[in-house]
Order: sequence, then structure tokens, then C-alpha cells
Amino acid sequence: MDGDGTLTGTEVQQGCGPLLSDSITVQKPMRQRIFEHVRSKGQAARADITRALGISPGSATTLTAELIQQGLVREVAQVPREQGRGRPPVALEIVPGAGHVIGIKLSHERHTALLTDFAGNMVAKAELATTLGARSLDRLLTDVDRLMTRLLDRAGKTLGDVSGVGIGMAGIIGHQEGLVRWSPLLTEREQAFGAAFVDRFGLPLYLENDANMLTLAELWFGAGRAMTDFAVVTIENGVGMGLVLNNQLYRGSFGMGLELGHTKVQIDGALCRCGQRGCLEAYLADYALAREASTALNYAIDQQHSMQATLDNLFKEAKAGNAAALTIFQRAGRYLSLGLSNVMQLFDPALIILSGERMRYDYMYVGEVMADVRALTLSRGQHQCEIEVHSWGDEAWARGATARALAAVTDTMFSAEGRI
Repeated sequence: MDGDGTLTGTEVQQGCGPLLSDSITVQKPMRQRIFEHVRSKGQAARADITRALGISPGSATTLTAELIQQGLVREVAQVPREQGRGRPPVALEIVPGAGHVIGIKLSHERHTALLTDFAGNMVAKAELATTLGARSLDRLLTDVDRLMTRLLDRAGKTLGDVSGVGIGMAGIIGHQEGLVRWSPLLTEREQAFGAAFVDRFGLPLYLENDANMLTLAELWFGAGRAMTDFAVVTIENGVGMGLVLNNQLYRGSFGMGLELGHTKVQIDGALCRCGQRGCLEAYLADYALAREASTALNYAIDQQHSMQATLDNLFKEAKAGNAAALTIFQRAGRYLSLGLSNVMQLFDPALIILSGERMRYDYMYVGEVMADVRALTLSRGQHQCEIEVHSWGDEAWARGATARALAAVTDTMFSAEGRI
């Protein structure tokens, strides 16, 4: 991915999906493993498949022939040999049009949707401006309806061409049940979002916390493709976290773990939008910074002076040397260093990726902040966790949602085959 969350041409040619195997992958049917290997590499010769998956040449030939017959993969000529005779080398690649999925990021100011083919290539993109604040489940699904209609119209497709939909949204999400325990986007708690979506659209839905979707974007398209363990910390309207352990997204025992933004950093501290006090989010998120700005700089948050305008003005003031404005960002940075050090101490990841719109406010993470992170963790010797900043747009989050849908649809396609 590049800096705005889009894929470069090189990355498209290199395929998509995790590059490393794990215990769950090994248990999948061999045809699925071949399919996913080809998708992750972009193109793969049968000899490469044989070596990578440890199967015989005969098995590779038979199983790939079945995938070709199903219309899931196809043969393509590799770069021709410079000298010699004989048949030019042949590789396999995914047939892009074998299926399509939709990935959606729902947020306060705009919703973003992508249509992706089975090879992971983006086919179309659409956005829908929305209003700040919570809404009913029915109204949010109406937004989704309008967004998907716009997307499919641009692609010349219909719902019948879509195999599944992935949706990421802020909040505490029960991904297995499709249940939204709490979200700042919804007026009510304990909403059966998944069931309502299926009733309305008749498509499989794969619902996740939005930070998990961004983590999947890193695992499928970004810096995490060849890593077994890494974390993603997001700072936008709230503070989120996704974690990959052993090349798999980790959600906790009940599927709702890793709520870094709602870990407590101050007993009886600042009020968080979740209703509790002292959450990390209450010191880092946009509403927290705007709240500080309204007090320190006498900014009013109203229709004439939006929260985003408040934050932009606050940042300009800090850049211009306003001590009060600078203090607000420095305070947020100290709380960020506390949160990151706890992530390091608990999970010992090789990499932490910071992402989200607030990452453009560099006072929150440069210089002293990173030094504070190191100082708050035990000595790590030569094995230090790397910290990278990826300031990507909403498209990257939606790409993660397409990855979630692609993985689930692939599992469904091969689920009835048994263990070959």
C-alpha cells in the first residue's frame, strides 16, 4: 500500500493474503491451500506449489486441474526463456471474475465501500457522506443500502454478483453472532446487526470491529503479510487495536478482546463516550482533543465550528508555537506512550503500526513520545519492537473488510470437501 491506503501496481502483481502458513492453514483441504497459495503469490508454478505445500507433483497436477475446471484458477505463460526449445513455462493465477466481495468501513463522517474480485483486485469504490452522531439500526442499514447501490452501479454489477460482504465499524462487536454490543454509530446497545443485514440483503455478512479490519488489511495487503506477530493501534474518532498472533487475527476467548481504547489509565478520570471514566480513548480520540481545545483555547464546537475544524485550528496553533495548544498534543502523546508500552509488555510484538487520521498530528508520536515508550518497558536488549506510522485513508480499512469477506467466502467454498 502507499501512503493514502491504495495499492500500487507492484503489490497487485504479488498477490494478496498472508504469506506464512500456520496450524489453521495446514488443517484446510489441500485444494483450498493450493488456491490460497496461488492467491498470495499472485502467480505460482506447479513446481513451486509442490515445494511450498510438500505434496507430490502428481497431486499438484490433479488438484490444480480440478481448480481450473471449476473456473477458480487459470494457466498463464511466465516470462519466456531466452534460449532453448520446448513449451514455455506456465504458472497459475486466480481467475479474478470467479467471484466478488464488498468491503465497507462505516464511520461518523463518511462510509466507504470497495468491490473486490477473487484475486483481491479493487474493481470499484464508492463513498457516502453521513452526519455526525448515533443513529438507529434501520437508518444505518439504509446508509449501507445506498452505499452498496452506488458501488454496484459504478461497477456494472448487482447483488447477485456478490458472494459476501465485510463490514467494519467502531465499537464492541460480537463477530460470530453479528452482534453490536455497543457502537458510537448506533443509538441502542445489543443490536443484532448481522441478522438485520441478512434479512434485508440476503447476503452473508462478516462483521468486525473496524480496527480488526485495518489489521487484516496489513495482514493481506501491507506490512504484516510476512510477519507472524504484529499489532495495529488506530487513533481516529476513537482508539482501537488489532493483534495478529501466529499469523492469525486474535480476538480473545469471546471474540471481543483488544479494546485498547477502553483500558483504564486514570481512576475516575475523563469521561469516555462509552459511559465509563478513565479510558485511554478519553485522552487520545478526536473528541478528547477537541474537549481540551474548547477549554484551553476557547473554541466552541457547533455547526459553524466543527470538531474537525477545531482540531485543525488546534494543530495550526501548536505549529505556530502556542504553548497551550502544544501542551494538549504533548499530554495526548504521554498517554499514547503509556498505551503502547502496555501493548509491548503484554504481547511482545515485533511490530506496532500506528494508523488513523490523528496520525497527521505528529506531536502525538514523535521524539519524546517514542522515547517514553522505551522507558516504560522492561529492557528488550537487541530485540526491540519496531513502531511504524501508516497514515492511510478509509480505503485501507475497507480493503481489510474485503479481506475478511474473501477469507470467509473461500472457507465456505471448500468447507464440504473434507481433509485432502
